[in-house]
Amino acid sequence: MTGSEVPHSFRLAYVPGVTPTKWVRIWNERLPDVPLTLVQVSPAESFGALRGGDADAGLVRLPVDRTDLSAIPLYTETTVVVIPKDHLVAAVEEITTADLADEIVLHPLDDTLDWEKLPGRPAFERPATTADAIELVAAGIGVLVVPQSLARLHHRKDLTYRPVTDAPESRVALSWQQEDTTPDLVEEFIGIVRGRTVNSTRGRGGPTPPQPKAKRKPAAAAGGKSGGRSGSAAGGKTGGKNPRGGSGGAKGGRATPKRGKPRSR
Repeated sequence: MTGSEVPHSFRLAYVPGVTPTKWVRIWNERLPDVPLTLVQVSPAESFGALRGGDADAGLVRLPVDRTDLSAIPLYTETTVVVIPKDHLVAAVEEITTADLADEIVLHPLDDTLDWEKLPGRPAFERPATTADAIELVAAGIGVLVVPQSLARLHHRKDLTYRPVTDAPESRVALSWQQEDTTPDLVEEFIGIVRGRTVNSTRGRGGPTPPQPKAKRKPAAAAGGKSGGRSGSAAGGKTGGKNPRGGSGGAKGGRATPKRGKPRSR
């Protein structure tokens, strides 16, 4: 995709808790001519934004309706319980849902966890949002079980959190509208989140990889290998022994004939 066919920007939706910073930075390095626009949406709005064309792709939470949307799971988050810092649970490193049996567990309407049965005791009413539930935790009204990224997003100095080992986990995925052919820029972003290198990214692709340089053969020594040794035979090791019995040219000496007994006349 080149010239006038290149879109003016790539719109990426993302739900609270997801941090696309690293991927956006890589995008800007690889495709500086195509600005990436971030569109923050709630979990309830995320799929409507994709279907309505308000975003080209989105970082959403599973499950995804595969009838008209494609999705690639990216990672699974740890689930934690948000509690006041002076709560008894703060004294341990992790807990199970059974440890919350006597607690009022808040269940906001925008909860992203797929509970079969919510642990603890239910609150009198459900908070509208996770942010509202955090305020109730700070007020000492109950505790809240959420993906760790949401606990970090709504961090307060008077609150802390601990992992819940047997709670449902939230999975983050990249999703986009199903089409016969995946758009080039969506392919580019898929390559980025999957860790493909510049040269392996599909779609518009990166710069052409440099061609390996041909290796130059070292120049032969004067006279060649055989010449280098045979040429010094007069004074080198290859001179060996003199055929008359004297030592050869390795030392550069002259051959000395053997002296025998004088012949009788």
